[in-house]
Amino acid sequence: MLVVVATVFILLQTGILPESYIAASTFVAVGGVLVPVLIVHLGTMIPFKTMMQQYQAVIITLIGLAFSVTAVIVLVTLLFNYETAVAGAGPITGGIIAYIITAEGLREAGLTAIVAVPVTVFTIQNFFGMPLTSIFLSRYAKKICADETAAALADTTNNKEVKSESSQKPLLLPKAFMQSHFILLFLLFAGGAIAVFLDGLTGVNASLWALAIGVTGAALRIYPERSMDKANSSGITMIALIFVVMNSLIGVTWDQIVASLLPVMVIMVVGIAGLMIGAIIGAKVFKWDLNKSIPVVLTALYGFPGDYLIVEEISRSVGQTEAEQKRIKDELLAPMLIGGFTSVTVGSVAIASILISTL
Repeated sequence: MLVVVATVFILLQTGILPESYIAASTFVAVGGVLVPVLIVHLGTMIPFKTMMQQYQAVIITLIGLAFSVTAVIVLVTLLFNYETAVAGAGPITGGIIAYIITAEGLREAGLTAIVAVPVTVFTIQNFFGMPLTSIFLSRYAKKICADETAAALADTTNNKEVKSESSQKPLLLPKAFMQSHFILLFLLFAGGAIAVFLDGLTGVNASLWALAIGVTGAALRIYPERSMDKANSSGITMIALIFVVMNSLIGVTWDQIVASLLPVMVIMVVGIAGLMIGAIIGAKVFKWDLNKSIPVVLTALYGFPGDYLIVEEISRSVGQTEAEQKRIKDELLAPMLIGGFTSVTVGSVAIASILISTL
C-alpha cells in the first residue's frame, strides 16, 4: 500500500498520470459500492465465540484504543486544532477502512487541506508498529520457550479447539445454497444495502451498521465465517479499494504533505504512547506479561495480515525446535489476531465514523 500511495502521488504531482484518468476509472465507483459490503464481510471474519474466549485481548485492546484516541484528541487539538486531531485519530487506530472513512469525511466537510494528514499517517504507521511489535514479541517468545509447562497447556487448548469446530452450529440457509458464490455475494450486498439505508434513516454512519450486520449475521449463522473469501471475491474487492485510496490522493499537493509532517509526527508519538499506556494498564488488570499485551494493542498500527506474519516470523526465529515453534504460535496467534480484529476491523471503523460525524 505504501508503494501504491507513493507511486501514484509522484505520478500525479509530476503530471505523468492525469487526475481525470483515476476519476474516470470504473473501479473507483466499484470500490465505493464495495466499502459497506467489505465491512459486512469483516464482521464475519472472527467467530463471536472466539472473541468471547479471547475477551481479555479484546478488553486490553479497547483500553489501548481509548487511551490513544483520547490522547490524540486532547493534545493534538491543543497544539494544532480539532480537525487535525480527528484526521489522525481514525487512521492511527486502524487500517484502510478507517483511512477511507476519514479521508472521505474530510472531503465532504470541505477540509481538503488536511486530507494529507490521514494519508501520511496511514502510509507510515507500519514502520512504527511492526518493529516495536517484533521487539516485544521476541522477548515473550523466549519466555514461552523457557516455560516447560507450556506444551501440556497447548495440547489441552488444541483439543478444545477441535471440539469447538466439530460442534459448530449449521448455517441458517441450506448448505447447498451457501456453496453458491452468487448467493453469498447477494447476502453480503444485501447487508451493505441495509447498512446504507439505515444510515439515511438514522444518521448513524453506514460503516457502523455494516459492521453490526456482519457480526450479528455471523453469530446467527446467516453468514458463514469469512464470507467474501468463501465467495472467492476478496481479491477483486481489494483491487477496487486500492483505486478508492488512489482516488483520495487527487487534490493532495506536495506542499500539503510537507505541512502535515509535524502534526503527523505528533499524532504518531502521542497515539502510539496512548496505545502502550493502555496496554500496560490492561496488563496490570489481567496480570498479562507486558511483552504480550503491548504487541496485541500495537496491532492497531497494521492489522491483518501483518499480525499473522509477525507471529510466523517470531516463531521461526526464536523457536529452536518444531515443538517450540508450535508453542509460540499457539500462544500468540489467537490474541494477536483478535487484537487486530478488535482495533483495525471494529474499533477503528467505529472511532473514525463517530469522530468524522462531529465535524
